[in-house]
Amino acid sequence: ARPLGVDGASLRPVAEAALALGDAGRHAARIFFESWFDPLEVVPASGGGFVTGYYEPEVDGAVTRSPAFPGPLHAPPADLVEIADTDDRSNLDLALTWARRHPGGGLSEHPDRAAIMAGALGPDAPAVAFVRDWIEAFFIHVQGSARIRLAGGGVRRVTFAAKSGHPYFAVARVLVERGLMTAAQATADVLRSYLEQHPEDVAAILLRNRSYIFFREAPVSDSALGPVAAAGVALTPGRSLAVDRHLHTFHLPVFVSADLGDPEPFRRLMIAQDTGSAIVGPARGDLFCGSGDDAWRRAARIRHPASFILLRPRSHPRGA
Repeated sequence: ARPLGVDGASLRPVAEAALALGDAGRHAARIFFESWFDPLEVVPASGGGFVTGYYEPEVDGAVTRSPAFPGPLHAPPADLVEIADTDDRSNLDLALTWARRHPGGGLSEHPDRAAIMAGALGPDAPAVAFVRDWIEAFFIHVQGSARIRLAGGGVRRVTFAAKSGHPYFAVARVLVERGLMTAAQATADVLRSYLEQHPEDVAAILLRNRSYIFFREAPVSDSALGPVAAAGVALTPGRSLAVDRHLHTFHLPVFVSADLGDPEPFRRLMIAQDTGSAIVGPARGDLFCGSGDDAWRRAARIRHPASFILLRPRSHPRGA
């Protein structure tokens, strides 16, 4: 079990009871959760909880590189592996989480974002799609998925497959460091606007985040659902939550409370189904807002304090 999670097997009787319940109404669903779970508030050792938003971009692109679509969304190299606890990492930076595995079994650091953007993977490195530019590709990296509207017709959905293994760095901090804005003002939409208005500054800013994301095709039959997430299921807008996977168990219900600047406070039961490089800590969450431009505008503005209540499954329903 994760430090704040549960053994996945303990969710089995709850899942079986939920399936037996069928398509219940709101009242029956509430009784179910109150009967089968115990609430546990997450209280960080220091600071408070924090929530952001993410979404699935919908962008134009192509399956082959062209002057209109030069920015690659690379597929993972064959030698890229996630570092296991049993691997000898004596010659690696302790911060690395992925690396190159050599034929003899040894590991070495994979090229980072700067090296890859400079051509370290070679001109023929496999890619699942090509998009408008490195800015477009970067924001897809941050979100971990995308719907690519192909120039020849159709849509290709891509999702996270691997990463270079370098620590994530929130590049909006560069604008804060330069005194161009405060941390509260440095939202994703403000960052993107700055990059598009200052093309001469794009490389210097993007390269501060050494982490580089690789993708795979991931078709989803229901277009109303989001991409396939780390938990192996398609995300549900407004109900799926990304958490720190080193601390929490996927599929666990989490009640999130936050003031997101709307007329009504955000109070919602969500399911932990995803993770992300920037989602670190016990009281840190990322709300999946959906796909496309409307979801982007919503997600880009979510940077708010929040509280989290984990629902720990019971072996038997309360009162049984």
